[in-house]
Amino acid sequence: MSPRNLFAIGGIVASLVLLVFGAASMVIGYQGREDVRDTLRQENIIGPEDSRIPGQLVDTGSEARAQADIMREHQLAATGGLTYSEMGRFATPDGDPKGTNDAELAAKDENGKPVANPLRNQWVTATALSTSLNTAYFAEQVGLFSIVMGAALMLTGVGFAVLTFGALARFPIMREEAKEKDAAFGKSVTAGAK
Repeated sequence: MSPRNLFAIGGIVASLVLLVFGAASMVIGYQGREDVRDTLRQENIIGPEDSRIPGQLVDTGSEARAQADIMREHQLAATGGLTYSEMGRFATPDGDPKGTNDAELAAKDENGKPVANPLRNQWVTATALSTSLNTAYFAEQVGLFSIVMGAALMLTGVGFAVLTFGALARFPIMREEAKEKDAAFGKSVTAGAK
């Protein structure tokens, strides 16, 4: 097999591989984005009035992120700006959101056991929900990235194909042109010598 044929086969195979992987990447990315959106729609989350998406159904990654942001704002407002790690495990008799980690200072239930800090426990729920919403945002962005990369792979595959066919088509022409120029040059040198 000649080197020319080997380069031709290699160029064509590389082009086809890039086109196939590019198309697959685009399809998988699109399906991933749609799966995220379908899952969000099933949850039937409506943005609160004080959010960036008031009264709107949360069905895209960016809307899920906006919902997660407003949930964090609401939780911080409820705890006076305290995060989970800044609050004690137990409620205090005065109802301070900061709570306490000292069981002796904690508010007690009817059995004399320390009462859990309800605002701290709300952080667990808020964090779990906002993490899920932020994951939906991230997943949708990964799907978009996959679509863009698939398009780039396909363009690269088309570029390889153009270069391969262009090079294969031009080599014989270039050889013929070179022979004609050499022959013309030879004739002019011979004519000039006479």
